[in-house]
Amino acid sequence: MATEIITPNAITMADFKGRVEPDWCPGCGDYGVLAAVQKALVELQIPQHEVATISGIGCSSNFPGFIETYGMHTLHGRSLPVATGVKMANHALTVLVTGGDGDGFGIGCGHFVHAMRRNVDLTYLVMDNQIYGLTTGQTSPTSRLAMKTKTTPFGNVERPVNPVALALAAGATYVARGFSADQKHLTELVKNAIAHKGFSFIDIFSPCITYNHDNTIPWFRPRVKKLEDNPAYDSTDWTAAMEQAQLWGDEIPIGKFFERTDVPSLHSLEPVLNSGPLVHQSNRIPADIAKSFIDELM
Repeated sequence: MATEIITPNAITMADFKGRVEPDWCPGCGDYGVLAAVQKALVELQIPQHEVATISGIGCSSNFPGFIETYGMHTLHGRSLPVATGVKMANHALTVLVTGGDGDGFGIGCGHFVHAMRRNVDLTYLVMDNQIYGLTTGQTSPTSRLAMKTKTTPFGNVERPVNPVALALAAGATYVARGFSADQKHLTELVKNAIAHKGFSFIDIFSPCITYNHDNTIPWFRPRVKKLEDNPAYDSTDWTAAMEQAQLWGDEIPIGKFFERTDVPSLHSLEPVLNSGPLVHQSNRIPADIAKSFIDELM
């Protein structure tokens, strides 16, 4: 039997184990997402102190408490602007943003669009369970038509948001979709997203076993098909990616839909950051510049 060799000071899964045990329902897809993120960080050998995890509100947004990194649990729908501030203050950090479909595509949808068009260098992981789980089962922006919930007892009449198509249209430079029950595949997507220099978005099917009995793990398993299994698929082709994003039915594509590497990230366009992360720069205003400000105001 092969023996695993661990080099001195190597980063392991234990290093990213949070100080608080997850309190998600047993069987929740978010456990698989947490494990995939931890595994991705270990395989990339990124130290805990070089990672910040930012979230909004929701079951999945408890994520920062369950992983050993810097973290902030922010307001509902406001994780992306906070994460943008973190990245601009210290662009040396790997910034992860975690949340759900209600947080990201409902109240936070405006921030979602603008973070993508700005190409902020962060990784946004949305645990999409197609329902409001924290508030016990109401229709979310990604709930399917005719779905019966507490707020739609006779069936949902609103067409769902298509997160992948929205991300492509808004200019995200890395767009993917994962499935929490396929952890190996999801881990690779997360690794690629973190390595990408720009806004990385992964919409992750993470079934809610308590309140969503329509879109379950057994329902997804025979339907999800990896784009990587099609050798003819070109993830640099935006039009092909948009066509794949429209598919929903007996076959639902997962994997990397699109990646573009020629768009500069937001922090790389700020000349003041050419000298290094803002947090490592002096915050003292030179005397001659301070005097010129005062002279201009007087």
